[in-house]
Amino acid sequence: MAKILIIDDERAIRNTLREILEYEDFEIEDVDNGVDGLDLIKRKNYDLVLCDIKMNRMDGMEVLSAGLEIRPDLPFIMISGHGTVETAVEASKKGAFDFISKPPDLNRLLITVRNALDRGSLVTETKVLKQKVSKTKTREILGESPSISKIKETIERVAPTEARVLVTGANGSGKELVARWLHEKSNRAQGPMVEVNCAAIPSELIESELFGHEKGSFTSAVKQRIGKFEQANGGTLFLDEIGDMSASAQAKVLRALQESKITRVGGEKEIDVNVRVVAATNKDLLKEIEASNFRMDLYHRLNVIHIHVPPLAERKSDIPLLSETFCEEICNDYGMPVKKISAGAYEALKNLPWTGNIRELRNVIERLIILSDKTITEDDVKAFSNPSGSIYAPDTTHKSSGINFDEFANFQDYKDYAEKEYIKFKLEKNNWNVSKTAEDIDIQRSHLYSKIEKFGLKRGD
Repeated sequence: MAKILIIDDERAIRNTLREILEYEDFEIEDVDNGVDGLDLIKRKNYDLVLCDIKMNRMDGMEVLSAGLEIRPDLPFIMISGHGTVETAVEASKKGAFDFISKPPDLNRLLITVRNALDRGSLVTETKVLKQKVSKTKTREILGESPSISKIKETIERVAPTEARVLVTGANGSGKELVARWLHEKSNRAQGPMVEVNCAAIPSELIESELFGHEKGSFTSAVKQRIGKFEQANGGTLFLDEIGDMSASAQAKVLRALQESKITRVGGEKEIDVNVRVVAATNKDLLKEIEASNFRMDLYHRLNVIHIHVPPLAERKSDIPLLSETFCEEICNDYGMPVKKISAGAYEALKNLPWTGNIRELRNVIERLIILSDKTITEDDVKAFSNPSGSIYAPDTTHKSSGINFDEFANFQDYKDYAEKEYIKFKLEKNNWNVSKTAEDIDIQRSHLYSKIEKFGLKRGD
């Protein structure tokens, strides 16, 4: 239900407008002066204001200007018994949606009110859409730690050049964001940025994905396909997780980088491509080269400039800034007031291991926003930072009760040992004689099983 404020110093006009608009199911409030009207606009969320021009204490035009300063998108319909063309033009210049003369015509009034409310809805929808569109743009690289400052400086220097860049770092650390900024600040920013996740594409399809294929080149090639190199022509090609690329695809990528030409799968024609390649990986490519999983010549082609993105655990001083930004973004997405994060909560967040890096931090902040009250506290972090109760790394130490597993040649030896220990435990618990020799243990085992079978159980149950 739309909420409308009527500002007019004539009681008869206010009552008439209220009666008409309430009949149309609008929620109405009214005041007899502009000062009180502005106070209500500050405190309440109205969808529309109907305002008289000639009033005591404050002129309607002054109310219009002051009201739009408070809420620039609030529609104003100005009303006057001394309406002239000049007055209407002045009201429009000051931002009024429309102008109506007294006494108002019923049909014109209702049409104008509905049009003003529709425009208000469109303005709101446009804002929401702009926010969604802005999210698709490259976000800032958040952080003030020395390592992040160095990355920003490197991007500023390298982006305007045509140098190839290799970005390394753990999963979730922000390699893709670095690649995007290299594109945004380059001379190719107006061209496309095409991303390829080499780890997500089967090895038998990676060549078709990168270079395209001709119709009929293989069984499922029912039509010609343009590959990512061609799609990125004039822009940037981002090869993510390049350490997982197949050997045959590596050879073709190397040739494309050397000659700036590609050939589609099943094709014979060479196609010129003008592409800047930025590659990323979470692997140590030098170790991959030693293991014969990656080509050294391709490594040197890609690694003209090397940018390493540190894990979050190595830049914990950035956690407060990252947390605050994520908190604001997520609260806005959910349409809720932005929650505060206490100093204790920041310290608790800094003490976590963050094996999932920035991606994990954002998920934890989202969980804390949902589960905590107006302020996220240290206790909230400890209680809600992981669904199981804590994000702290679980204790994976195997508690073997002093058993040295190296003493056993195989699992069967350990199983026999465990069985004997179990029988000894049962015998001691029931105050039976516990023999120390293996022979006596076997006798006691038979004795125990005979007792167990009295209860209808079989060996092995």
